[in-house]
Amino acid sequence: MAPDTVGSIAELYLGNVLYALERCALALEEEGKREDAAFYRGIARKLAEARGRVKQGGDGGEGQED
Repeated sequence: MAPDTVGSIAELYLGNVLYALERCALALEEEGKREDAAFYRGIARKLAEARGRVKQGGDGGEGQED
């Protein structure tokens, strides 16, 4: 069994992480902090896009997952 890495754990729990980031963004919007909410949504978008590239077999040519 391979040791846990940040990448493997993040991939395993990606759905939960994306959910938590959106909940955070919603709370920030309720506080009137739109720029902060956009920041966290940007993180979620990058994670989702990176996962999509991995599933399609294209990792950007770098040989690593994002």
